[in-house]
Amino acid sequence: MINGVNHITFAVTNLEVSLHFYVNLLGLQLIGRWNKGAYLLAGDQWIALNVDEARVKEPTKDYTHIAFNILPKDYTILKEKLEDAGIQAFKENKSEGESFYFLDPDGHKLELHYNTIDDRLKWLRENDPAFKLVYSTL
Repeated sequence: MINGVNHITFAVTNLEVSLHFYVNLLGLQLIGRWNKGAYLLAGDQWIALNVDEARVKEPTKDYTHIAFNILPKDYTILKEKLEDAGIQAFKENKSEGESFYFLDPDGHKLELHYNTIDDRLKWLRENDPAFKLVYSTL
């Protein structure tokens, strides 16, 4: 049975540009690299960057994205750092909590968010009459 997410891999077109973005702008920790890739840590989460010539930089039109957790005290600082660096937003936040939705250099959709699943569930219970909380014992 699945017990978590092992790692996330992003196909990138330029490793140096992606490393600058993920390490110098976002603050992920570089733990290893080679000619065509690198391993980073985002907290305890392993992120892989792999150079892939087939990568199309066009962001998908759907809502699929990866949300990075951030401490509330760091949210505004990092959001402003990204905006000052010209990082492109792809969506305005309309849900609970603070979120900044943005694109990496290869068009991957990312989000900064600091609330918890409990915060989101509470917000949904209060704002969406169709929401039903389901507990699974599986």
